[in-house]
Amino acid sequence: MNITWLGHSCFKIEEKISDKNISIITDPFTKEIGLKVPNIEADIVSVSHDHHDHNNVSSLRGKPFVVDTAGEFDISGVIIEGVRSYHDDKQGSDRGDNIIFRFDIEGLSLAHLGDLGDVLDNKQLEKLGGVDILFIPVGGKYTIDAKKAVEVISQIEPRIVIPMHYKTKDLKIDIEGVDKFIKELGIEPNYEDKLKINKKDLPTEDMRLIVFNI
Repeated sequence: MNITWLGHSCFKIEEKISDKNISIITDPFTKEIGLKVPNIEADIVSVSHDHHDHNNVSSLRGKPFVVDTAGEFDISGVIIEGVRSYHDDKQGSDRGDNIIFRFDIEGLSLAHLGDLGDVLDNKQLEKLGGVDILFIPVGGKYTIDAKKAVEVISQIEPRIVIPMHYKTKDLKIDIEGVDKFIKELGIEPNYEDKLKINKKDLPTEDMRLIVFNI
């Protein structure tokens, strides 16, 4: 599996399934946020909520299957579960709903938390048991901040943590950078341009923190 960060909460996840290359894009954004809009082909697109920095499906090439609701889906051998959550810590009264997506792909389990606004309840946590790779927002203000992100990580206990939705050089959204989260988590990060990973490559003891270069 190849994982590439395209900025903000947008990742490209690529895997070969039954001799077919499958490409998944998460939360594509519009140009208004200041980053280069991903103009690439996709087979599957997940949209955690209907805000412009997460829902720009029209920028993608091809005819992707769009998943933007809670429920279970089997698309081209990718098992997806959408888990309802909130975009704030007030049961959605400020910013509405958010969908967490779990992807089970060729023996690897990934979870993309979208714009999660609070720690997880027991029902949500049940859906996320055994997750290997966790994409988690850490920038605060519109999502959980560094401290709450560490709480969520301790709830899920993934093997690999990949932070997202934080301030980067050209991003026009006023949120915190990744350094506060790194310090709060207390794990020395590995900095990568992209991640190539198989099930056998997963850490067996200590959790790994991966911060993508952009």
